[in-house]
Amino acid sequence: QVQLVESGGGLVQAGGSLRLSCAASGRTFSSHPMGWFRQAPGKEREFVAAISRNGGTTYYADSVKGRFTISRDNAKNTVNLQMKDLLPEDTAVYYCAADRSQRMGVVHNELASYNYWGQGTQVTVSS
Repeated sequence: QVQLVESGGGLVQAGGSLRLSCAASGRTFSSHPMGWFRQAPGKEREFVAAISRNGGTTYYADSVKGRFTISRDNAKNTVNLQMKDLLPEDTAVYYCAADRSQRMGVVHNELASYNYWGQGTQVTVSS
């Protein structure tokens, strides 16, 4: 069982930066690949970024590649999303999630691969 709590969201101007953090409880955090997703009003939840169990593999949606960086600290049970050059279209509720797979080196971009979710944190980018 993994419980996830996101923080770090807020209001920022276009071109600005934010760092989201996700704190996980439970001793199995390091066993799970982790991901970030987002959901804008009226839209489906979409993949943003994922990171493998040991952090050696990362994967990004094309829309955020080069602007967002996912990282994790297994000693602190945290996964982070550093966001820069933010755009108004990045406005959404951001969720972190734990992948049901415990395979090494694996990352997934499908929602169905994730079975633990946080409550989300709002990111609003003004133009």
